[in-house]
Amino acid sequence: MAYQVGVVGAAGYAGAELVRLLLAHPDYELKAITSNADAGVRLADIYPAFTGETDLVFTSHDDPALMALDAVFLAVPHTAAMGMAPSLLAHGVSVFDLSADYRLASAEVYEEWYGVPHASPELLAGRAFGLPELFAKDLADARASLETGEPALVACAGCYPTATSLAAAPALRMGWCREDTIVVVDAVSGVTGAGKGCNARTHYCSADENVEAYGVCKHRHTPEIEQILQAKDRVVFTPHLAPLKRGLLSTVTLRLTQEAAAMDVEEAVEAYRSFYEDAPLVTVLDAGAMPRTASVAGTCRCQIGLAVDPRTGVLVATGAIDNLCKGAAGQAVQCANIVFGLEERRGLPLVAMPV
Repeated sequence: MAYQVGVVGAAGYAGAELVRLLLAHPDYELKAITSNADAGVRLADIYPAFTGETDLVFTSHDDPALMALDAVFLAVPHTAAMGMAPSLLAHGVSVFDLSADYRLASAEVYEEWYGVPHASPELLAGRAFGLPELFAKDLADARASLETGEPALVACAGCYPTATSLAAAPALRMGWCREDTIVVVDAVSGVTGAGKGCNARTHYCSADENVEAYGVCKHRHTPEIEQILQAKDRVVFTPHLAPLKRGLLSTVTLRLTQEAAAMDVEEAVEAYRSFYEDAPLVTVLDAGAMPRTASVAGTCRCQIGLAVDPRTGVLVATGAIDNLCKGAAGQAVQCANIVFGLEERRGLPLVAMPV
């Protein structure tokens, strides 16, 4: 039996990626795609890549057909998702939210960083956090609730937090780092991470042949990274925009304890591989190798590279993902697979274009 699903915000970049994945998935039947701006327009007229593959037409976000589905993926900006999720859940529809609206466990922290009150804080305590490699229990609990007839609400992790946390979490959870260590994160993302709307920074004439830092010391993904890593007020996050369509590389520098600083990189690699032994979409590269965005583009994989610097006593951990796939749409489908009792890799692209 195929699960009937819909995508709200399917005209955006993450939404279109969701459509690509769901159309090819053997266990999901895509029944509805919405875009208020493009209602009545064929998907293939907006994205010609879908020509010959589907005749789906955009409807508006208030399409009543959404309420009859098994699951809806919300690929809309923050604040929009929390305006829709409660009604969908009340109709028994599981929600996989790609926005930031339910990621932060505290409504107060959400208001501090996003500047608006949370419209449905009562849902935060019961939501699952959608980063399967680090929050498997959340998704297992959502699966168990679904089996009793309760729809799931999954807040899928953001792109920067995904790459950063997958790179840094093992070291922190294994006790390698000093308790007061500052987590220094330097991350680079492609232009699609900024969304479909164009601004002065993402305009071709500005983005081409240019790399720049932005949102320094104030990017909204900072509290999410701190929440995942349990490192409140210790994350220094500097995102950069690069002239790529898709791809994200996050390099994290962590100060090690004296004992941990004595290990060599081979030992670090083996420990990371043991940590991720049940995470089939994470690959820890051999000692001396570092990940490339091109190696994961179009896939739901994360590649991690490690270096230990005995001179300064730090671990440098770098994670590479596709910001649209593992960082957004692919992660949402991975979470849905788990919640619906499917193998987590089912229907997901696993190999990048080699050239």
